[in-house]
Amino acid sequence: MSKIKEYGLLFSKGFIMGAADVVPGVSGGTIAFITGIYDRLINAINSINIKAFKLLFTGRIREAFSSVHTSFLIPLGLGVFISILSFARTVTWLITKYPVLVWSFFFGLIIASTVIVIRHMGKLTLKTGLSFLVGAIAAWYIVNIIPVKTPETWYFTIFAGAISIIAMILPGISGSFILLLLSQYERIMNAVKSLELSTMLLFSTGSAIGILSFSRVLGWLLEKHRAVTMAMLGGFMAGSLRKVWPYKNVLEYKIINGKQIDIKTENIIPSQFDSSVLFALLLMVSGIIIVFAIEYISHRIQGVADENS
Repeated sequence: MSKIKEYGLLFSKGFIMGAADVVPGVSGGTIAFITGIYDRLINAINSINIKAFKLLFTGRIREAFSSVHTSFLIPLGLGVFISILSFARTVTWLITKYPVLVWSFFFGLIIASTVIVIRHMGKLTLKTGLSFLVGAIAAWYIVNIIPVKTPETWYFTIFAGAISIIAMILPGISGSFILLLLSQYERIMNAVKSLELSTMLLFSTGSAIGILSFSRVLGWLLEKHRAVTMAMLGGFMAGSLRKVWPYKNVLEYKIINGKQIDIKTENIIPSQFDSSVLFALLLMVSGIIIVFAIEYISHRIQGVADENS
């Protein structure tokens, strides 16, 4: 595969990851996993280390950049960044306007993604089974936590960035949802849409701190305890389906900037099977098909690249 094609493919995957990251309930880490770049992403992030910073600050800029996986991170990061800027307004509008249809589609995406993660955990054992249950139960309860009132200070913005980015690289736990729990989602989305640079800089600083520290822990877990880690990640994804179920009854909400933000909901079954429910089911099935199609195409492309290398 030529370098231009490889960079274009990485940019496309980053673009899809960015679109997923602005949705409270869908993880960019999930997209990285189903497109076959999850381990490579963790390794690339871990290449940004103390050695690279020492080289940079001693003026050895070329060596610093060559020690970091820039050929992977730059096109992927550009895709994520441009996607977030492009989709922050569109996705939030779609969720507000067509919530059932949008969440139906995402429900299908996550079902298929969960299956893919479970397949990668290998043979079912007592350890992997328990790990899956722990992940599923943890996510099941986390996604039902009522958002709390939090400050809008500079230090909490950094903290929110650090916590949300950790969730963004974990399949199943959405960084946007963590922002919603911290009552920061609306504020950060508005900052992105209006290009409020001070808030974006503080949030990005927190994100950098969070991702550089946690990726090392996650990389170690995947290297030393891969099956158990994959099982827990699969459990996270399965448990998060509680949040993404499209049909809900709103028990408590609040109005922020003239918009209704649901605080507490309960999942329900549609009272009657009509054309709208059928359309939602079709979108759910479409989400499942798209995920498996992305996985298949990614594997084919990677196979061709391996043959040509």
